[in-house]
Amino acid sequence: MKSGTLLGAALLFLGATTLPAQESASQKVAPRVALETSQGRIVVELYPEKAPRSVENFLAYVDAGYYADTIFHRVIPEFMIQGGGFTADLEKKATRDPIPNEADNGLSNERGTVAMARTADPQSATSQFYLNLANNRPLDHRSKDPRGWGYAVFGRVVEGMSVVDAIAGVPTTTRPPYRDVPVEPVMILGASRVTEPAAE
Repeated sequence: MKSGTLLGAALLFLGATTLPAQESASQKVAPRVALETSQGRIVVELYPEKAPRSVENFLAYVDAGYYADTIFHRVIPEFMIQGGGFTADLEKKATRDPIPNEADNGLSNERGTVAMARTADPQSATSQFYLNLANNRPLDHRSKDPRGWGYAVFGRVVEGMSVVDAIAGVPTTTRPPYRDVPVEPVMILGASRVTEPAAE
């Protein structure tokens, strides 16, 4: 199963409705972050009402300039692309303290969503995140135990999914102890909050 390779070799892994005006307005002011990458621009919209700690944590890294000159260090076609913790030399950056796992918020790891990466410890997420390339529902919360906790979705791509797909297509290699590493680094040149409407 491809989901078994997500966060380490040893880790296993509505119908259309009309939204009320108030909810629609709240969506318009949802925080958005632009990731400027070597492949193009990706804009993600965040869900602070569903994943407050995850969004707060992500924005703290964004505001600190932490993601500048990091890479997408794991790329698995038809599964996900993961980044936010390593330099181009595969040096791991120092992080803030881990945050609680919010995977039980009702959001699913569907194509285009962004979620917190972590180790086998469900409460270990720090700076790393991943973008889903497919509907990866096996990564969703099922139970509050190590095997069922799942991975917390906290936003979705609202611009640049074509860039995400382009990153998914780059050649990868193994650079022990890491697998699925792009042969040529896919850089996150910077990350910043944006207020303009999404382009797509």
